[in-house]
Amino acid sequence: MDEKKTNRPVRLVIPLDISGIEGRNAGQSVKVAVRRASGEMAEATATFDDRGQAQAVLSFDRLPGHLRVAVGPADATADDLFDLQTLTFDVPSKQWEDRTVLTLQPLLIPPYFWFWWLRWCRTFVIRGRVLCPDGSPVPGATVCAFDVDMWWWWCSRQQVGCAVTDATGAFEIRFRWCCGWLPWVWWLRRRWLLEPDLVRAILPVVRPLLKDKALARPWPQPDLALFQELLEEPGRPTPPAAFQPAGRALDFDAQPGIAAVANQPHVIDLGALETLRGQLAQRLPRAPELEHLHLWPWWPWQPWWDCRPDIVFRVTQNCGGQNQVIVDEACLAARWNVTSPLDVTLVANNLACCIDDTPQPEGNCLNITHVCSFPVASIGGNLSAPLAPAGFQNPGLISSFGDRPFAGALWIQGDFGALAGADYYELQYLTGAGWQPLPLGTVAGFNRTYFGPQLPAGPIDTYPVAFPVIELDGRRVIESRQHFEATNGAGTWEIVGPGSRWWMDNKTMLAGWLTMDGAGMPNFADGTYALRVRSWRRVGDNLVDPQVLGQCGTDPEQPNSLVLTLDNRIVGPASGHPASVPSHPVGGGTVHTQTLEPDTDVVSVVIRHSNGTTTPVGACGVTEINATDVLVVEFLAHDPDGHLAYYSLQATYGENAVVNLLGVAGHTLTAVAADFVGPDYATARLAGAVSPIWRGGVMRYEALASRVFERTCCYQIELRAHKRTIVDCDHSLWGHTNYSEYSFMVMV
Repeated sequence: MDEKKTNRPVRLVIPLDISGIEGRNAGQSVKVAVRRASGEMAEATATFDDRGQAQAVLSFDRLPGHLRVAVGPADATADDLFDLQTLTFDVPSKQWEDRTVLTLQPLLIPPYFWFWWLRWCRTFVIRGRVLCPDGSPVPGATVCAFDVDMWWWWCSRQQVGCAVTDATGAFEIRFRWCCGWLPWVWWLRRRWLLEPDLVRAILPVVRPLLKDKALARPWPQPDLALFQELLEEPGRPTPPAAFQPAGRALDFDAQPGIAAVANQPHVIDLGALETLRGQLAQRLPRAPELEHLHLWPWWPWQPWWDCRPDIVFRVTQNCGGQNQVIVDEACLAARWNVTSPLDVTLVANNLACCIDDTPQPEGNCLNITHVCSFPVASIGGNLSAPLAPAGFQNPGLISSFGDRPFAGALWIQGDFGALAGADYYELQYLTGAGWQPLPLGTVAGFNRTYFGPQLPAGPIDTYPVAFPVIELDGRRVIESRQHFEATNGAGTWEIVGPGSRWWMDNKTMLAGWLTMDGAGMPNFADGTYALRVRSWRRVGDNLVDPQVLGQCGTDPEQPNSLVLTLDNRIVGPASGHPASVPSHPVGGGTVHTQTLEPDTDVVSVVIRHSNGTTTPVGACGVTEINATDVLVVEFLAHDPDGHLAYYSLQATYGENAVVNLLGVAGHTLTAVAADFVGPDYATARLAGAVSPIWRGGVMRYEALASRVFERTCCYQIELRAHKRTIVDCDHSLWGHTNYSEYSFMVMV
């Protein structure tokens, strides 16, 4: 073709006619999209006059060649028009000939399409808040909404929109939702994955049909091949398959009742899908719980006609420099067929950073509130707590979590009163020489994070602020939060309105007390300590007006103070633990830690026979047992500081098999060289141990051997001892722990 003719600008005019549709209104519109053979798109909107006439005009800078035209809802995208059930036709390139303007015959839009188009594409609004479990807001979190569809035990999620929460945790998502898709488009656009909750719901229903067979589980996309197993009946031919066989198989760990071989995804035959549903409906039992979920084949399933989405949420937040998933709703949590607007409240998990709206105390005072997130009132010897045992968390509680000392890095929280003139402060402890600053290197600063505009001015986000220990006027001090607020963005902190800044974490942190050094040696001897906070005002580079503020809320006002008991652990030769010997190996290459805090050891293992004779069982030894034989194990679980929490004694064998020796019927525990046998602090207390001391020691365990060793196998006795100490603010009982393991062969 002549290049001049090819490069000439042209226009395509598409007349549209809805004059025969009752109830039409002037000003209503449709969208017309054209797609070239190359994939390039163009679009135009045509608005109808009062006669029901309209024109779509599309201009091209050169002959466009063959065109595919789609006409549909005005608020659909050009891409969507070719995937929706719209009106489509072709404009062959030969129709242009020598024309610069190509006007097509008027396109009559049938009422069927017109009235569907009016409701196919709608704007949905989702409003809500993201809150922490205590009700405090989660700011700066990205909330994404997903439409959910479920088919058999697969689930598909399609993101429909996202928004970021503000300082109140509020968000708003607006998105366009269309229905009337071509069914094959729905299958191709959606990503499907197995949903474990649906597997667990469906398997009990279909398992009776399988008898002794396992149901094949395809991976990861919908696969009709597995339904062949459900349609097979003895003496009857298998119905025609609605699938095309795939190739190789994939291996993975299977659910109970599901074969461990998965086929590659099969090609879905949409024409056979409804026929297959009818066949399955005759075989499968009724399942009202699955019908309620509108789950195929118990429910007719045509999501391409679903004009109201089914919504779940996923929320992420950059908290502490890491992106955390703080809400992740499963498919079964979907809100079905939502209306607009949808109002929701999403509760975040414990990974979220929340606005800390702890109120500031009134007056010229200091409120020391927590140690390691434990209320000070739960630590003996402090305000509102029992006097004794002093410095122990949960004083007097008859539990493994009672009478707990502290160790490692201890984070102390509190807040200055609204009228306190405390710009900088230090931690002090009581010594024989009176109150002294904590030694160099034993106090740690920290970071706080706030949500709001960057300082001094900038975009809204989450920002860390360092509160280190600094040298000022000859003292090692930390800046108070109140002084920082007064000198950085004054008047913007925790106010409702634009430009406000809100603390998210460590709002009431005061300091870290480092009771151990970096080499694992104690900075302070074990014992009970009294601490306090001393504060100053800053004038230039000078600290003035020193004061020890009274504890907020006390009458008469009492100087602020804190009582804590330390029980740090020494590891290695300095601990006093014997060096490694054949009968008690420790250190490298072993599970046993060289420390007395606590110490463990399987002292001996013996089989006692009914005639009174005994057979010692050495490590890696082999022994035979009879029905009347008794297993005797002497073991050590000991803490010289008296802060033992509990010990466990079990035998592992085979593949992931375990016997809890302390749960074996008829077993006994007796003291060989121990204050109380336990096996836990509560039991020791009830047996007469006096708070807060339980040391343990050497104990003897006895039980019928056949109840421990059920079959011939290699067995390993595993002894674990745990102290009650709160180490580095870890609330578990695993901070100070020791292990001993002892293995041998048993012939039953």
